Amino acid sequence: MKTPPVVSKDEWDAAHAQLLVKEKELTRARDALAAERRRMPWLAVEKEYVFEGPRGRVSLLDLFEGRRQLIVYRAFFEPGVHGWPDHACVGCSIMADQVADVAHLNARDTTFANVSRAPQADIERVKARMGWKMPWYTMTDGFDADFGVDQWHGTNAFIRDGDRVFRTYFINNRGDEALGTPWAYLDMTALGRQEEWEDSPEGYPQTKPYEWWNWHDAYGDTGVPTAGEAQVRRAVESGLFQD
Repeated sequence: MKTPPVVSKDEWDAAHAQLLVKEKELTRARDALAAERRRMPWLAVEKEYVFEGPRGRVSLLDLFEGRRQLIVYRAFFEPGVHGWPDHACVGCSIMADQVADVAHLNARDTTFANVSRAPQADIERVKARMGWKMPWYTMTDGFDADFGVDQWHGTNAFIRDGDRVFRTYFINNRGDEALGTPWAYLDMTALGRQEEWEDSPEGYPQTKPYEWWNWHDAYGDTGVPTAGEAQVRRAVESGLFQD
């Protein structure tokens, strides 16, 4: 293997600084792309879809769990998929492994769920074996074909206005590789991270950066200040959001 040269610290710092310019350009480009996603037109979901959950049959609207946004990943776990019945497909299993605790998304009024065609008993068994905690439902109809995930995995974002549901974005193929963190998922949603620094349409919900952050087992505990308050102060003082 032909390796890069070994250099002094000053030379290494200079090379890093040169690449850092491009790193920041990439970050700003991602921010700009997310801003465009927030301006994507919405597609009304007119068809009624039915899923099986741990407590019986539910609708697509039910998958929101009362929140405003929903992110759905189509995981291949069912007869005919490599690994069945002990595992979901390898790629979908890696995706499930990298999904952060969904409490962080819930704090931004967003629900995350997996869907597959495996029966609930098999889903619960594999979830327990692999330590996965996200909601996971069984598809019973053509949801996968209608939303581009019948032949391959993919992640769909939805929003609701009362009882009306709209599809707002879709990421698949290598685009899924970057997903897993709360920020990556929120960046694909119609409302984004909902922070003041974002370029969002007028009237979108926004709060101070970091203000909503908390330990995943502490959300909703109003007696405890949010974990992000000190970070907000430090970030503002350091000029992080102008960097």
